[in-house]
Amino acid sequence: MRLSCSASRLNREAEVSTGSKRHRAWAMWALLLVCEWSWAQGVLVGCPGATPARALPEPALCLQRAKLAPAQAAGESGAKALFAQAKAQLDAGHIEDAERSLDCAEAVIGGEGDAALRYELERRRGILDFRREWIPQALARFECAASLSSALDDSAATARDLSNVGAALRRLGDFRGALRSLTASLDLQRKRGEVSGAVLNNIADVYRELRETDTAMRYYREALASYRAKGEPVEAAHVLETMAELALDSGDAPQASAWLQEALSVYRAGGNRVYELRVHDGLTRVALARGDLAQAQRWSAAALALSDTWKLPLPPALQLQIARTAQLSGATAAATTRLREALATMPEGDPMRVPLLQELATAQERAGDAPAANATLRDAYGKAIALAHAQHDRQLDWLRVRFESAEQQRTIAALESENRLRSAQFRQRTLLLGFAAALAVAVLLGFLLLQQRRHQRARLREEAQRVRHEEELARYRREADALAEDRSLLQGLLDSRDEPLCLLDAEGQVLAANRAGRLWLGAREDEVLVGQPVSAFVGEAGRAALAAALERMEDSAAQRVQIAAREGEPLVATLEPWAGGDGLILLAPHDREAAAPPASSPSPVEIAAEPADAGAEPSVRDGFRRSLVELMLASIEAWERTTGTSRLEFAEKSRIWRVNIDDGRLRARALERYLTVAKLPRNPRWRDVLRSAYFVLGRCDGLAPETRVSLQHCVDAVLAYTRRDALV
Repeated sequence: MRLSCSASRLNREAEVSTGSKRHRAWAMWALLLVCEWSWAQGVLVGCPGATPARALPEPALCLQRAKLAPAQAAGESGAKALFAQAKAQLDAGHIEDAERSLDCAEAVIGGEGDAALRYELERRRGILDFRREWIPQALARFECAASLSSALDDSAATARDLSNVGAALRRLGDFRGALRSLTASLDLQRKRGEVSGAVLNNIADVYRELRETDTAMRYYREALASYRAKGEPVEAAHVLETMAELALDSGDAPQASAWLQEALSVYRAGGNRVYELRVHDGLTRVALARGDLAQAQRWSAAALALSDTWKLPLPPALQLQIARTAQLSGATAAATTRLREALATMPEGDPMRVPLLQELATAQERAGDAPAANATLRDAYGKAIALAHAQHDRQLDWLRVRFESAEQQRTIAALESENRLRSAQFRQRTLLLGFAAALAVAVLLGFLLLQQRRHQRARLREEAQRVRHEEELARYRREADALAEDRSLLQGLLDSRDEPLCLLDAEGQVLAANRAGRLWLGAREDEVLVGQPVSAFVGEAGRAALAAALERMEDSAAQRVQIAAREGEPLVATLEPWAGGDGLILLAPHDREAAAPPASSPSPVEIAAEPADAGAEPSVRDGFRRSLVELMLASIEAWERTTGTSRLEFAEKSRIWRVNIDDGRLRARALERYLTVAKLPRNPRWRDVLRSAYFVLGRCDGLAPETRVSLQHCVDAVLAYTRRDALV
């Protein structure tokens, strides 16, 4: 909902009744407070990209700077001319000049200018922020521009703005949101019958970030075909460059070379010398990847000649490839000199500083200057950390803007709701005054009026409860639909596998199974499989063997088990830990001849002679196991000290650990194995340990601050192992 802070809007919002000056004054004060707060934050509700008012240049100065005639600079034609000038300046890399041109355009448009011009101004300021790497601010402006173009009923502009929103979200790491915006933009364009290559290219970029190479390449090819069909060879050449990078990353150097050669011919035909230099970077990289040092030297020499002829600066990426070629050619000193010159002319926050510094360290090491190489590597590491922190800060800034916008909407909604409630209460009090006057005339009439008041209050409460209930139901339906969609996608993926697969938890409950797995277990068509114990689908004779095999899974790499089926022939299966960890078990059929037990051994279960998990070094694995035990002990101690109950109560209330009956007494055997390193399973359920700690942190309100801090340190230690050593 859009909020305007004009006096007419304030009067309209505050005017709840002609007979209450006090209530009207209160509403006026509340709305003024919201508007003043929004302006101080630099964001107006409904258009998060808007910025606080600032001093704009005089129109006369704008005329002098833009070199426009007074008649041309006034009105719509002047604004469009300034927009074109700002675009040219931005394309040339003159960001400050482009911003001044946009300020001039805003001064020419005025505060009550044409809606289409205001939209164009907002969109171009978003592009300017994007080029400045102010991604959260650019995202806010792009979203504002999308709302404005939607209000103007300009579907082409809305599709373009949604594409810009997707590009900004991709830079912030929100790939799901980026795909949502880009797909909406693509749908709008397809309805109009004019699909832009830019949105296809942006979608391909998102899939490339997600490392879905085949999908990304498909969209790149569609974007290339779109640009070629529309006669845009330069844009098509840009797509060819990106496709070449993707092919080179996939190890297809010949294909990458062919695409780069094609892009180079397009740039040469159009006289785009800057783009030519960029293609030389890719061609040199391809030659080095193919081990063709002579070809790399030729491309490097051609790039240097092109730069000298046209007085063009060498891009940092091209400097890096030229330096690598020089090093491989034995010219270490020349490579070092070139790298230092490139670093000296490069901005401090440029991401290319990291690979240049790493290459410089390599050159210094080859020259025998080990201390300098170590210092350069430390500098490169520091720059990489700074870049990561900058990316993290941008994401935090974006989340902060989102949070503030949501808080604004919530505050306004609360004020409006309270305003409506006070209006209803005011009308109610007015009625009660009339009823009180009538009470003096007749006691019966007063009693009836009192009943009416009670009924009215009950209706208000029921209405408020009904509205809240409908909002909760709508939210639950949306979440349920999203979960159902994800589960249907997962089930479809499982059903596409021909071999039977069943995923069990540590207790033998079926978590997921494909269609082939249902047939293999002998489940009926209408029988629910997920959530049932797998023992329900085997015969009575094989349940004990299956239970024993499941109990041994925490300490074994894999097992083969032959059990009696519920109906039909015996099942020969393999139990092995799931690659995702967390104590989950993958149940799949084993080859019948290989799985058949030897004639001399009638045992229905065989332990497979498979190697133990060597996913981490012994020292790291031991440290991880100790951290798990320390976290479990700290969680149990915090629970017992805070609640005064035992670990059995903890196991029952948390529903994480099973409680068994041994020799007539209750025990949590699975939990007790995690209290000592010696008894800890070989495949520990570390996520259940973390869930136990989170349960204690979330349920124990009386937890001492020092105990909470100590428990959180133990949690962080376990998480550090899972992230650093890939123990997930």
